[in-house]
Amino acid sequence: MIQKLPTNLREAMGQQPNELLRLEDDQTQTVYVVVEEQTHQKAMQALREQEDWNAIRQGLKEREEGLGKPLAEVDAELREKFGFPLRDSFHFPYL
Repeated sequence: MIQKLPTNLREAMGQQPNELLRLEDDQTQTVYVVVEEQTHQKAMQALREQEDWNAIRQGLKEREEGLGKPLAEVDAELREKFGFPLRDSFHFPYL
């Protein structure tokens, strides 16, 4: 559900266009920040990308340290667990 922006908040946003508009709930003292939806979506996408890169770096670090399992072994375990036929050979040209 989308709420309509009250006039007083629209005016407050216009008075300080380059600053964050903070709203405080007077009952819980929770502070909220108002941003345009497009800005929020871009920030969330950037966060997801950063988390993905961090996961890739962690995986590479673990591989360099000899941790983890070979992909062929994981593939065989998952195929057995979910009832898929095992592969005769395992080859990924991009790995």
